[in-house]
Amino acid sequence: MQFFARLQRSKKSGSALFRYGWKVTLLIFLAAAGFAVFLFYGTWAQTFDMKNVGVMPERNTVYDVDGKIYSRLAGANRLIVSLNEVSPYFIEAVLAREDSRFYEHKGIDWRGILRASIRDIMSGSAKEGASSITQQLARNSLPLGGRTLSRKLLEAMVALRIERQFTKQQILELYVNRIYFGNGCYGVETASQAYFGKSASQLNLSEAALLAGLIRSPNRFSPLKNPGGAAIQRNEVLDRLVALKKITPAQAEEAKRAKVATHPKRMPQIQENYAMDAVQRALNLILTQDQIDNGGLFIYTTLDPAVQNSAQDALETQLTKIEHRSNFHHPVKANYKPPENGEPDSAMPYLEGATVVIDNASGGIRALVGGRDYAQSKFNRALAPANRQVGSAFKPFVYTIAFSHGLLPGAAISDGPIRPGEIEGAGNWSPANSDGTYGGIMPCSYGLIHSRNTMSVRVGQFAGLDAVQKVANDLGISSRSGGIPHGPAIYIGSFETDLKDLTAAYSIFPNAGVRKQAYIIERIDDQQHKPIYRAAHISVPALDPSAAWMTSQLMEEVLTEGTAASARELGFRLPAAGKTGTTNDYKDAWFVGYTSTLTCGVWVGFDQPATIIPHGYGAALALPVWTQVMNKASRHYPAEVFQPTMPIQHATVCSISNQLATTGCMEEGTAYDIDLPADKVPTAACQVHGGQPWPFAGQAPALPQRALSLPGRFFKSFRKLFGGR
Repeated sequence: MQFFARLQRSKKSGSALFRYGWKVTLLIFLAAAGFAVFLFYGTWAQTFDMKNVGVMPERNTVYDVDGKIYSRLAGANRLIVSLNEVSPYFIEAVLAREDSRFYEHKGIDWRGILRASIRDIMSGSAKEGASSITQQLARNSLPLGGRTLSRKLLEAMVALRIERQFTKQQILELYVNRIYFGNGCYGVETASQAYFGKSASQLNLSEAALLAGLIRSPNRFSPLKNPGGAAIQRNEVLDRLVALKKITPAQAEEAKRAKVATHPKRMPQIQENYAMDAVQRALNLILTQDQIDNGGLFIYTTLDPAVQNSAQDALETQLTKIEHRSNFHHPVKANYKPPENGEPDSAMPYLEGATVVIDNASGGIRALVGGRDYAQSKFNRALAPANRQVGSAFKPFVYTIAFSHGLLPGAAISDGPIRPGEIEGAGNWSPANSDGTYGGIMPCSYGLIHSRNTMSVRVGQFAGLDAVQKVANDLGISSRSGGIPHGPAIYIGSFETDLKDLTAAYSIFPNAGVRKQAYIIERIDDQQHKPIYRAAHISVPALDPSAAWMTSQLMEEVLTEGTAASARELGFRLPAAGKTGTTNDYKDAWFVGYTSTLTCGVWVGFDQPATIIPHGYGAALALPVWTQVMNKASRHYPAEVFQPTMPIQHATVCSISNQLATTGCMEEGTAYDIDLPADKVPTAACQVHGGQPWPFAGQAPALPQRALSLPGRFFKSFRKLFGGR
């Protein structure tokens, strides 16, 4: 009996062990599985860099020359602010709406998860989420994936890491700056300005509750598109604030009575134009791509919106007029249709142009227009590699070099045809004048004022090929890495450059021979408003200041009696100087000129070079743009009469020898009076015509002994200029 009793007890204990053992085993298994899941997702969470939680790309703000916002570049439409710059009403509203136990949990609100789960089960749908603010920050900051269960577990583990690494205040500050509020607005500051025209620190209770109500469905409940829906969400937030005893029922009722009335402030958008393309190019040379992409930079440019807009308008107005001429036989912009495949044309079929305006005093670019329509063509014709043959616009530099070597504006130069072999190193090259006519012996000044090719080549011969090439390269007038070609054709601009570089080179004339580096970015500040870049303001003596002054005086006459004399007919009356440029077959039309304050360059032509119109000179096609831009710009950049920066002395000189005139020169009729920079007044009397020094010749310093042999050399040089050997 005892045996059977023990057997019975053994069966009962075994049954109990079995009955409880599998439960214990299951619990152990579940605990192990839970630990494994925790370990797996916890390890996965460790792979994310917590530094990225605080990285919020915001747009780089671009300012104009007056410090006003001009545009934005890169990043999201976000303005980052500190938590103390946000209205306390909004902070309370967002906590009530999204995470009322934010300061109590450690990243995961278990009570909230349980509550949401019960409600979802009761409703039979997943209508209510339970992500804490920390979890939302993790999801919005890091690439965690979609909204699957696996990703939610990863999100929770990352949230725990965030809570360990950041304070609650830091988490909340990152959150209010990161969240999306619809209509392209990221962060509470941007949303507050976009919807209410005020900063986030000035939000009242009603406005704060409305913004907090947008977070879960910002586009659906936008107060701009759905004010009724926005009001409903606002009222729910207010009721929640009352339930949490953060506000009184009376405050809530007063806030609910407020009409949903937005007063949106137009946020500066990204301007897509050629000037901003130039800013972006400069930015790429100054900063790393990461610095640019992270955003939040304050970029102060030299751009003047008034000048920029007038340059764009003037270019479009003039090119449209050209298209309506009876002798214009090309496609017109008005009829252009972009390709149906969405790929932009590599070259526009219609007439194009470009304009650059530079401040003489600083070198700052006030305007840059690289084409007629940036939406149709992103190709910037004002900057490299948009290089075109410069033509006669290069001649002023040739004359300046010749003047620095002793040539004078009244020197006698032949305008006759160039004979084969006459020009050293040119072989049988014999360039003609653009109008096909030739003259006799003319003053040197005539060659520049009226853009005579034959005279300019002979002046270039006097200046010297090596000297001309060196100066052109030093001034940056080159489209090639090795500089401009080595050949006499460069005397009349038979090489390519871009409009910005040519315009910058011209600014040496109003700057007494000093080259000021052209630039478009003045300063860059980081997110903390600390400067990380300042323009160098590089100034380098480039040309003899006296020779540059002599050339500048001649270019003033270009606008009054030379190739650009039509400027007066176009209504231009300001003291200014400049030079036209026209290339072979009228494929490129240029005008580059300056006042005492600004230098402006204009180019007109086709992307695929072609004759624009018969006899389409720079004066006819490019000059009208220049006059319109400079007339309007003079309202803010007054043009004053040019003043020499060196002593000026009167002298009577011989046009043949380039020396002080004698009685023999007077008898031969080669003497003329001229005002010259003191250092350019000849120091020796003419030995070609003999006689006594003319009494009205300028008083020159004592004649150095080595200069006694110069007259003979000058005479030999001028025989070549006349066409002799």
